[in-house]
Amino acid sequence: MLQKRSDGYHDIASVFYPVPLCDALEIVPQHSSPAPPIFHYGLPINGSDADNLCLKAWQLLKKDHPGLPPVEIHLLKNIPMGAGLGGGSSDGAFMLRLLNNKYNLQLTQQRLIDYALQLGSDCPFFINNQPCYATGRGEIMEPLPLDLKGYQLVLAFPGIHINTGWAFSHLSNNRFITKKAAPNEVVMQPISQWKHQLVNDFEQPVFESYPALMAIKEYLYSMGAEYASMSGSGSTIFGIFNSTTKFTNGPQAQYTVIQL
Repeated sequence: MLQKRSDGYHDIASVFYPVPLCDALEIVPQHSSPAPPIFHYGLPINGSDADNLCLKAWQLLKKDHPGLPPVEIHLLKNIPMGAGLGGGSSDGAFMLRLLNNKYNLQLTQQRLIDYALQLGSDCPFFINNQPCYATGRGEIMEPLPLDLKGYQLVLAFPGIHINTGWAFSHLSNNRFITKKAAPNEVVMQPISQWKHQLVNDFEQPVFESYPALMAIKEYLYSMGAEYASMSGSGSTIFGIFNSTTKFTNGPQAQYTVIQL
């Protein structure tokens, strides 16, 4: 995190990388409906349907494209909520992409990014869905030639919900990134060199309030992770391992192992 902006948002400097952990999203045409009904499957979703980013994405496009047909939204949740993994943001962004493709709205990539930014600061990333260095609110994206194929990614989710607003409010000016190497430069080095250079600013305030998360990070390193960190504002802790590492469950978390 760099600094708070005059519009209330924060400037960031972050590396975004897509991983093969997905929700499933489907739209089914309807004859008529004032608003699309949403059908949830899989993990339970807290909050009202009115706050669902898939519905908000449909409403955004409907406003500018009145001929957009009514649909049913079917969403299978696999990505935990409040985990710092961008599950809700990706659902909203992919809803924009799905509607654009199915109904031939002919929206450019940049126009889709503009719509996605109205849904949330990290939604634009999922329009491109390619490794990038994100600045601004997250909408300024510079492609990165970062390829982690052949590594194993371990995601450890302890079931703790970290409120993003709370996390941002606990970042203070003394955490302004000036003495650290730029993340886009660090990730171009061997992963073995990331540990002391690639820092998630959210970790210090979050770990102070939730020391169990620090314990999970330390456990991943003890298991041989080449790099471990918290994802976004948490609470998921991830570790990058070589392809031969055998992994067993550790303390107070549900672990998912993904082959990159």
